[in-house]
Amino acid sequence: MASVNTCIFVGNVGKIETRFLTNGEAVTNLSLACNETWKDKSGAKQEKCEWVNCTMYKKLAEIAQEYIKVGSQIFVSGKMSTRKWQDKEGKDRYTTEIIVNEMKMLGGKPDSAPSEKPAKPADMGKGGMDNFDDDIPF
Repeated sequence: MASVNTCIFVGNVGKIETRFLTNGEAVTNLSLACNETWKDKSGAKQEKCEWVNCTMYKKLAEIAQEYIKVGSQIFVSGKMSTRKWQDKEGKDRYTTEIIVNEMKMLGGKPDSAPSEKPAKPADMGKGGMDNFDDDIPF
């Protein structure tokens, strides 16, 4: 029987840390906040945040170190992996993380202003936003 181990997340970077192995390869670990909002039965807005641990290796880790900052919104894709390790007291601990094989930075540069004016509804064709059909789930 076939199986698939692929995870996709979009969120904001919480903590980011890069280190280098003895062979010189970079390893970047980051936490990704994936927020969810909904309205409950009474109509009150509810929010939940899931933190996802991500690990990147080699060139991808170097790119993350150089360009990603706390608060950056990113897309990551990779496989889920659980590893066992021992804490200082010798107790077995487990960590579940996403081993990232693809990463995309979303949004613009935080310190830059937009180079062009946003489109006005009149510039978007006859009827402006009234004709806009957006039923793409995301």
